[in-house]
Amino acid sequence: MTDPPRLLSTQHPDNATLPFFAGGDVIEAEDEIQEAYYVYSHLGCDEQMWDFEGKEGDEYVVQKLLSRYDDYFSDTRLGEDVRLTIRGPNPAVEESAAKVLLEILESVPRSYDAAATFAAEYDLPTTTPIHEVIVPMVTDASQINAVHRYYEEFVVGKADSEVADGLSVADWVGSFDPEAIRVIPLVEDRESMLHAHEILRDYATTHDQDAVRVFLARSDPALNYGCLAAYLINKVSLARLYEVAADLGIDVHPMLGAGPAPFRGHLTPPNAGSVVEAYPEVETFTIQSGFKYDHPVETVREGLATIREADLGDPPAPIDEERALAVVDRTAESYAEQVDAIAPTVDRLSRYVPSRRSRKLHVGLFGYSREVGENHLPRAIGYTAALTSVGCPPTLLGLDGLTEADVSFLEAAFPAFFETLAAAARYYNPRCTDLLDLDRESLEAGLAYVDVDPDARHREATDAVVDAVLAEDDDAARAGVERAARVRRYLG
Repeated sequence: MTDPPRLLSTQHPDNATLPFFAGGDVIEAEDEIQEAYYVYSHLGCDEQMWDFEGKEGDEYVVQKLLSRYDDYFSDTRLGEDVRLTIRGPNPAVEESAAKVLLEILESVPRSYDAAATFAAEYDLPTTTPIHEVIVPMVTDASQINAVHRYYEEFVVGKADSEVADGLSVADWVGSFDPEAIRVIPLVEDRESMLHAHEILRDYATTHDQDAVRVFLARSDPALNYGCLAAYLINKVSLARLYEVAADLGIDVHPMLGAGPAPFRGHLTPPNAGSVVEAYPEVETFTIQSGFKYDHPVETVREGLATIREADLGDPPAPIDEERALAVVDRTAESYAEQVDAIAPTVDRLSRYVPSRRSRKLHVGLFGYSREVGENHLPRAIGYTAALTSVGCPPTLLGLDGLTEADVSFLEAAFPAFFETLAAAARYYNPRCTDLLDLDRESLEAGLAYVDVDPDARHREATDAVVDAVLAEDDDAARAGVERAARVRRYLG
């Protein structure tokens, strides 16, 4: 495997403002074609995730990109200079969408044919436009082994099958390229993240891989266990991935799904340097919509350059795993108790959060039965937006479970958390407890660990949201949520 991309542009709907190319109130499917071109050509991202998980993706994206932006792609080769990486549904979780994954895999050779036709027209060598497929919510290596094998045996493998006397499938419709793809596991829950190294081992040995990209979630662990727990679970998982890769004699290329909200990773253009310093073992970072569209374009480019030019990919410094996981246990327990108390209100508040992309709804506990107790809550972006917009940044939840010894451990092992906490604390409004059934002393426990610099404009906006919700003025509540999001430069 060549050096992996650094900047994975995604379609997460966490932007407070709409980009210039959006044709309406949300980013539609055709807008996403232009978005891919824009992030390659104007922002300098070297990878675009093309998402079919929980939304309708366009299987003809390669053909559309090459035909609409032929001047650009005749010079910047799709699949070589910039990547397009598909994320499909996981049949083990999304049973109703399981066959969509098969359709996606069947589209890979068709996309190759489009790239070959384009290359011939411009007298260029053919490049493979799609090399990899991301499978979300992976809990076991069998889920990615099945994708890898299906592609080789049932997509490419059917080429030699006979469809008429002496006529093979390849004779009939042409060859099937590329001959193989790599599969990237996206690991999202605590147990699976702490066993991601075993998923790596199984996949690499089963398919004789010399390098594997592993995608660690950041938003959903925070949603399920709390912000601090998500940080520590990621750090332990990364340490174990590098250890197993060294044992196998292969390369591991970690990816991190960080968003702009402190609760979801605090990856913004101004904070990019702090994030890469906190995660030097990660090689690819997600560049989500709030990063791309809620800051001046020059600021965005500077943040991207910081990531692109950073010295990344070294094995992590040792971490006391037992101590880290003990902190996870304590704070996750406290976090779950607080979520139990506020879940019905959060669900109601999420109705005021605007949609930013055309996508299907995720249904179930935390989406796909992700649970904290037995609560029905919105997905991570809506959850973060709902709470922060009434002055309760969810980064604060669970921190009353910390001991003094825990704080000392964190100051040495992961000081970046306190930067994240300070950034979140700017948006705290004590009036949030007018709506949320939370003990204010417990909620404010984390504020003792940082210097708080309240944002006056955000306080004013959240006051307006609280007043509107209490008055049952839905229009004013929605307006206040959008106003608060624009102030902090991310939706959720």
